[in-house]
Amino acid sequence: MRQVTLTIDGRKVTVPENYTVLEAAKKLNINIPTLCYLPDINQIGACRMCLVEVKGARSLQASCVLPVAEGMEVKTNTPQIRQTRKTILELILSDHNRECTTCVRSNNCELQSLSRQLGIEDIYFKTKLSPSHIDDLSPSIVRDQSKCILCRRCIAVCHQVQGVGVIQATNRGFHTTVEPAFGLSLNEVACINCGQCIQACPVGALKEKDDTEKVWQALADPDKHVVVQTAPAVRVALGEEFALEPGSIVTGKMVSALRLLGFDKVFDTDFAADLTIMEEGTELINRIKNGGKLPLLTSCSPGWIKFLESYYPDMIDNLSTCKSPQQMMGAVIKTYYAQKAGVDPAQIYSVSVMPCTAKKFECQRPEMNSSGYQDVDAVLTTRELAKMIRQAGIDFASLPDED
Repeated sequence: MRQVTLTIDGRKVTVPENYTVLEAAKKLNINIPTLCYLPDINQIGACRMCLVEVKGARSLQASCVLPVAEGMEVKTNTPQIRQTRKTILELILSDHNRECTTCVRSNNCELQSLSRQLGIEDIYFKTKLSPSHIDDLSPSIVRDQSKCILCRRCIAVCHQVQGVGVIQATNRGFHTTVEPAFGLSLNEVACINCGQCIQACPVGALKEKDDTEKVWQALADPDKHVVVQTAPAVRVALGEEFALEPGSIVTGKMVSALRLLGFDKVFDTDFAADLTIMEEGTELINRIKNGGKLPLLTSCSPGWIKFLESYYPDMIDNLSTCKSPQQMMGAVIKTYYAQKAGVDPAQIYSVSVMPCTAKKFECQRPEMNSSGYQDVDAVLTTRELAKMIRQAGIDFASLPDED
């Protein structure tokens, strides 16, 4: 591909001709602030936070959508640019209607980091919108319109990456909102509860349904035998919540923390994943031998199952009949484990810690009670578990490793 050379803040850089100015600046380690930008997903220049000055241009340009050109001269840090970015952010914040310290993304809110970068120190605002602007009917996802900054990153992920498209920009101008069509709840449309919109949201306008209080109540009930299972991803992600090196494996500390929280038994979902492999393998052999429906598609992911049910119902017969590892573990706990431990399954409260918000939806499916009891009673995300550890005053980093 043809290369072009341009100058950014007095420094020359040579990049492929299909680069944007934002990408070229990254090659020079120049940090141009962004908000609505998501690489390869949402490049629409809507927030205007990435404005730059181009020699010969009549106005400031959005660098995330501005193609590079041979000989282009760009400035990213002039007084006009700094003041414009600051004004834009102040307008966003004044309409954002929230206090950052109470946001689920307090530790990694992109508005906070941008505010610090642009020299805006005080970003506390009272909530003006009524509770009617909070959609919490979904078992997995809460949508708080008062926090939305209209960056459209959630729309891009839902449409372009997940292929679901249940959220969109409605109305126009100052009346624009991001929500499902006709003002419906996420629980009333074909949302698959995957939570990718939460991951994309920079400010916490979308967050997981908080089930920590239900778990606290179970832990405080002396008549409940409270057990927990943890997914493999949790033991790697949890450390980041406590400022440990990203990718740190904190299995032992996690188990120690779970026992300190009051869980009677700690199980590993890896065991049920092995059961799933054996069950799905057996089912595949049976289908091959007896002319069953092929190909056999895994049923491990509840988001995937909901996607198939909603958008490709003709392929439901291709799904494995096996439960997911989470639900298998829940069923084993309330049958085999209950019998071996001599515990009444009616008194067992089964919690799982999962990286996926769709698991919250899955545990509530009516068919997930073949033992006569709900297989899994509550699902926590990694972030919710970290919240409980902090609430309990546990110094996670100093915990000993337990099995």
